[in-house]
Amino acid sequence: MKKRIISVLCAVAAAASMAGCSSGSGSAPEKNADTQVAKAEAEAGTEAKKEEGAAASKEKLIIYSPLTESMIDSMLAMFEEDTGIDAECLAMGTGDALKRIQTEADNPQADILWSGTIGTVKNKSEYFADYITVHEDAFYDEYKNTEGNMTRFDTIPSVIMVNTDLIGDIKIEGYEDLLNPELKGKIAFADPAASSSSFEHLVNMLYAMGGGNPDNGWDYVKQFCTQLDGKLLGGSSAVYKGVADGEYTVGLTFEQGSAQYVGAGSPVKTVYMNEGVIFRGDGVYIIKGCQNETNAQKFIDWLTSREVQEFMNNTQYRRTIRKDVEAGEAMVPMNQIKVIQDDETDTAAHKSEWLNEFKELFTE
Repeated sequence: MKKRIISVLCAVAAAASMAGCSSGSGSAPEKNADTQVAKAEAEAGTEAKKEEGAAASKEKLIIYSPLTESMIDSMLAMFEEDTGIDAECLAMGTGDALKRIQTEADNPQADILWSGTIGTVKNKSEYFADYITVHEDAFYDEYKNTEGNMTRFDTIPSVIMVNTDLIGDIKIEGYEDLLNPELKGKIAFADPAASSSSFEHLVNMLYAMGGGNPDNGWDYVKQFCTQLDGKLLGGSSAVYKGVADGEYTVGLTFEQGSAQYVGAGSPVKTVYMNEGVIFRGDGVYIIKGCQNETNAQKFIDWLTSREVQEFMNNTQYRRTIRKDVEAGEAMVPMNQIKVIQDDETDTAAHKSEWLNEFKELFTE
């Protein structure tokens, strides 16, 4: 707005100055000056309206996302360059984003929720619109959008991140090793009610330590809570940053959180639990009733394209769901990891119950 006002005043002043320099005497020059000033005002007003109209018609996209700021910035710059669509992203945790989307349901303020595991978002699926990307055939079968409104754009295994400067001779190969008394109070873990990656770790624990039956995994979770020594972090980023910065010896995080530091040469390593790892599909979702639905669909098609998946996989350490893109260098190939499965529908149905059970065990 300031720029527009300045340009109008300058145009008027210029017209008046030109009129004042005209030759001749009497009232004619004054009349001429008034005419030129009025003309300049009209032209400036028309130009301002054009600018306003252009700004209003500029294609845009509003996104909520729990992803890292570096990933958001680099990928949205690429999206804007590729599509000409202006993208604005508000970074927040998955739980906070879902609460906001629910609150704004009658008047959505965003178009896309970018990231949030399927198990976490499934309970709120009524707030998202159906859309099948044009790239769906390129996905592995287990990551296809069978629900109609839950497009996977990558897959996230739960991992243990280890600070190699601090771990010493302590062996870390899986969940069982986290019960070592020497690690009490040195384990970074976020509140699973606030962090989707921590909730996925809770699910992974229940299935892996319960031998495929989550009901049998709670004895381990109880022992794990004791190892936390009353420390529960507020979000996913606090876990991998805490381990990388040496505040904690180990942390329970997601693959990207650890792999990005491995790729940067930090003194950390990624451990894929020998009891079994769940590879969870991470989704991108169109908010039902959003203002820029066409652009939201374009974003999903762009994000799941081969070129963008390769970029994301190799530079952002997010594991692709496309069959024609290989895992990045900082990631262990899936065929070298013990992969286990949970029942996503059952997990979604029990989420509130499991979160309450965890809270009770942690606060005992």
